[in-house]
Amino acid sequence: MKKILVIDPDTFTCERIVKNLKSNNFDAKGANSGKSGLKLIETERFDLVISTYRLPGTNGLKFLQKIKSLKPLLPVIFITAYAEVRQAVKMIKSGAFDYIAKPVHMEELINAINRALAPKSGIEDVTSFRKNFVTGKCEAIEEVMNYVSVVAPTNVTVLIEGETGTGKEYIAKALHYASERAKKPFVAVDCGAIPKDLANSELFGHIKGAFTGAIKDKDGYFAQANGGTLFLDEVGNLSHDNQVKLLRALQERYIQKVGDNKKIRVDVRVITASNEALMKQVEANEFREDLYHRLNGFKIILPPLRERGEDLMEFANFFIRRANLAFNKKVEGFDDTSKALVYKYNWPGNIRELQNVINRAVLLSQNKNIEKENLPDIIRKHVVHHEIDEPIDIDNPTELKAATVRTEKEVISNALMEANYNKSKAAKLLNIDRKTLYNKIKQYDIEIVK
Repeated sequence: MKKILVIDPDTFTCERIVKNLKSNNFDAKGANSGKSGLKLIETERFDLVISTYRLPGTNGLKFLQKIKSLKPLLPVIFITAYAEVRQAVKMIKSGAFDYIAKPVHMEELINAINRALAPKSGIEDVTSFRKNFVTGKCEAIEEVMNYVSVVAPTNVTVLIEGETGTGKEYIAKALHYASERAKKPFVAVDCGAIPKDLANSELFGHIKGAFTGAIKDKDGYFAQANGGTLFLDEVGNLSHDNQVKLLRALQERYIQKVGDNKKIRVDVRVITASNEALMKQVEANEFREDLYHRLNGFKIILPPLRERGEDLMEFANFFIRRANLAFNKKVEGFDDTSKALVYKYNWPGNIRELQNVINRAVLLSQNKNIEKENLPDIIRKHVVHHEIDEPIDIDNPTELKAATVRTEKEVISNALMEANYNKSKAAKLLNIDRKTLYNKIKQYDIEIVK
């Protein structure tokens, strides 16, 4: 039976979650402060921690860092208000497994717990991956997938850059499964979740007695990925010393376990990722330039969800289907109002945030379609009232707003034709970003001719 610690200063909420977890066959225990929670983590063994973001005397990010200093590999799920989504994204960058928005729905929480506790396998079924891999159709992602098809059959190191939640690990898996290494292990490592003093051991392994607590020999991630692909997410978090060791491993194709003088040959393709431009860290002397050039054999930049307007509903409908299966629901899609809201929102947490919003909306929905009331407040506040509830009649020749809309629609249509319906070029001609262009195309129902 998996043991879970719930930390929430609200005694009633804490006891309710603990009770529900016990009824779902988990061994759950509660704590009402960060201090008491840390003491339990230090003295007892837990498989998972669930904590509210706001704790007396601290915040979620500082508390997460304290947990990781005690138990580096302990998965943590945070409960947040939707106003704290940006903070939740930062916590995921720092090693949190996921976040759940308030109010807490137990089905959604259980779903997240099961994902966090699912056994991690080095070899994933190719068919299973393809079933869960949604690419989209926007020009930017089509370019990315073209790059994947070109570079996947090679052994070139690939650097993937993009905001948190844009799907960097999925692109890394796409590279792996399109290569000759597809039947060998794919090992994903979140460098941001590994304490700096343990990274050497985690990456390269150690022998018994190498340091206090090393009670037996251990293979590192390089050895686990031998013959396959090693994906190092947030590689910019590695310390200088570990950057040196990684560079040596890439150059010489051998590793050394901590405490051992023996060299071990490894055949590993390395793919790395960063949520920020790694070159900026090089310029700030935070990342070795020679390692950067070694990792940047081929760079792929993933666009944020806000620039992928065409793909938004494809992802949303995919997550609706998955949520229906997880929660035994029969939601078909969105009504017109909620769909407009979803298109208007900026999605700072990208695809991961969209999935969390869809899970919540499907749980709350009592009808065949997701409605405005099923979406969080932060999304409902992003659309001007008349755009949804009071649509403009653009055929009314006496209405000033209608004349403005007709003119804007005509200008956009002309720019699209001039750019041969290449939306990136059309956005540049109009001097607007792609997200704005996508929204206008949707708003004015402009036909796209391929």
